[in-house]
Amino acid sequence: RGAMDAMNMLHPTGEFGVRFMVIAMCIGPLADIFGSRGWTQWLLRRRRWIGFAAFAYSVAHLIFYIIDMGTLADMLAELDAPGIWTGWLAMLLMAVPGVLSNDASMRWLKRGWKRAQQFAYPAALFTVLHWGLLEWHWGGALVHIAPVVLLNIIRIIKLKGLSPA
Repeated sequence: RGAMDAMNMLHPTGEFGVRFMVIAMCIGPLADIFGSRGWTQWLLRRRRWIGFAAFAYSVAHLIFYIIDMGTLADMLAELDAPGIWTGWLAMLLMAVPGVLSNDASMRWLKRGWKRAQQFAYPAALFTVLHWGLLEWHWGGALVHIAPVVLLNIIRIIKLKGLSPA
């Protein structure tokens, strides 16, 4: 029964991890596009916790995966599958900002903390690859990541002054 429960929790925990990651990654572009407004400031104050929720759900996803697989040998046997190693790589990349998202790390790393948070971008890429390769239909993964891509394109256009109006 425990393995069946773990298998049933794999997809929801992974999907919520992606959703929180997308929300956290959209906040910066939204603030740059719309400027300093009450709602953008509210989001910016909570971005770190939203990102940490993404990490926490991803850790839960990993725990349910480990329970579902049952043994280290079974996990190692499928490590060469693209849908699996991309998930492991996404988790490792997400662990950097996830573990460092605290006040002590911010004080210790100073300006380097922002660079550590940039690991979220390749983590998002490998997360989309993980999801798409495992599901073999890319619709869900691409729909989830689309807001990050679109808002960053709009942000770049606005910041570079490339808007047609």
